[in-house]
Formats: sequence, structure tokens, C-alpha cells
Amino acid sequence: MLTLTELKTLLATPQRIVITTHHKPDGDAMGSSLGLYGYLIQKGHHVKVITPTDYPTFLHWMPNNGDVIIFTEEQEKAAKLVDEASLIFCLDFNTLSRINELGELVRAAGAKKIMIDHHLEPEDFDDYRHWDINACAAAQLVYDFIVNQLEDKAGINKDVAACLYTGIMTDSGSFRFPSATADVYRIAADLIDLGAEHWKIHQLVYDNASENRLRFLGYCLSNKLEVIREYNTAIISVTKEELAQYHSATGDTEGVVNYALSINGIRLAALIIERPDKVKLSVRSTGDFPANEICKKYFNGGGHRNAAGGAAEKPLAEVVNEFKTILAEYKEQLIA
Repeated sequence: MLTLTELKTLLATPQRIVITTHHKPDGDAMGSSLGLYGYLIQKGHHVKVITPTDYPTFLHWMPNNGDVIIFTEEQEKAAKLVDEASLIFCLDFNTLSRINELGELVRAAGAKKIMIDHHLEPEDFDDYRHWDINACAAAQLVYDFIVNQLEDKAGINKDVAACLYTGIMTDSGSFRFPSATADVYRIAADLIDLGAEHWKIHQLVYDNASENRLRFLGYCLSNKLEVIREYNTAIISVTKEELAQYHSATGDTEGVVNYALSINGIRLAALIIERPDKVKLSVRSTGDFPANEICKKYFNGGGHRNAAGGAAEKPLAEVVNEFKTILAEYKEQLIA
């Protein structure tokens, strides 16, 4: 394992660095990655961000987005960069399965690997770890890494601040989740002081939907929402044909589950989507109900207490029925 002193020594001279994050990157994945990218570029390093898959267009405004390499689109180039890297930063994930085929390349690479993450049960593949499950976002930990570990707050310019603010804002549910502590608000205020235009960032992320996305959301709420009052649970299930009907693009399903959770009295909500190769689940909860426990125990997934995900290689109807059956096990917690 690397010590912080050893890592600082490495970063004191130009390195070939790869930054990667989990598949289907969200605001925190891209915010933390592009924020760290912007910081390291200033220091004279040769840096590339590689994502396993594409990501929503409402994140494409972010500084240095044009420099991102998408592995599924440029596999040979990405593989060469990973092989030649001296340092690989792994952000917002802690198990290599979360970066799909890119994971085996990272595992085999001779580079030192630095994990910056806030999820439970990290896999042992890294050489240096900045990990805290109490952090609201990986972007919060990148801020802490730069400011407190590298002691270089001056390295956070306007672009870096905007990216890190985006990651914190999105993963904290616009600062409404319990993980948005007073310290998180202080960091957000600091990032605003450093140039993050909070009002503009919110507009670019949340008020930038395509017409197809809004029509898809309306269809889900009008036709696919099922409320199970016995268990204070709401479910939205979507077939791949319905996704195609509304020309659903990457990111169009993001946030849909939160509408189900916003219903008065609902403690648990799930968006269950049929994809070409499997059924994906996005699960949200309120209070102390363990959404991550359900995803880990039954759907090969995990995540945070109030926000988790999973998958199943079964027909959509079977997965929906299984999810409903599981609710009885948690009835006391759901109706408390």
C-alpha cells in the first residue's frame, strides 16, 4: 500500500494518469472525475478520463467533457492508456465489476491504483484508499483529498469547483438527503466562493430535459405507477418496448424513481426496467429503511441505505413479482 507521503511524492512530478468511474456514470461520477482531471492537468500531469459507458447529455456541459474517452467507443485507445498509466484513480466505485470489461484491464495494469469512494464493502485492488461511507458523494472526498490531504486548496479553480459542486449536489439529492450534513453545506459554500455558479449548475442538470424525456416521465407516472399502500411502497416497471417507444436515451430514466418516492406516506420506491440483457432496479427509500440491503440480498447489487441498485437475469414480470413478495419480510419497517 502507498502512504500519503509516497503518493504526494509521485504527484510532485509529471505522471501518466487515468481516471475512471463506474458504468452509466451519474453526476457524482462525472463531477468527481472531471473535477480531479481539472486539478491534475494544472499540475502538469498527462491525464485522461475513461468511462466504461456513455452518460447523460445533461452532463455534457461540464468543463473538459470533450476530453472524456468512452471505453465502449474507443476500446483500443483506452486499453493503451490504461496499460501506459503510472497512476489510475478509481472514483465513485470500489469493486472492479462496476467498470465492466475495463475492470480486468485496470486489475492487470502495473499502475498504482488510488480509490476515492463512499460505498460499502470495498474490494481489495487498490494501493491507496480515501474511503468514507459517511461522505455524501465521491466529489466530497475529492475535495477533501485536494484540500486536506494534498493541502492545495489553491488548485481548485472555477472549473474544478463547478465539477465538484455538481457531484455533491446530485448525489445528495440537491442537499436533501441525510448525508448532506453541515460540513457538506460548508464545502458547497466554499466551492461557490471558488467560482461554482450553483444556480446555473442546477439549471443545466435539472432543467435541461428533452421533450422525449418529459413525455416518458409522464407516461410512467400516468400508466406505470403502482402504489402498494399495505407496504408504503411504489413501483414503476418499464419494458424495453416502452423505452423504445419514447426514444429513451442514456439518462432519461434517471430520477424517475424519485417521483414515486415523493408520494405522501411512501417509504420505498423502485424503478424496474427491462434492458436487452437483464432487468435493472433502481431503489430508493426514506429514513432508516435499508434499500441497499434488499438490492444486495436479492438482486446482486448494493449501494447506500437510501439509494441502491441491482439487476436480475429474469423476465421483467418475474422480477416485479419477486420484489413485491420480498416486501412482506420488511412490513414492520415499512409501516413503522
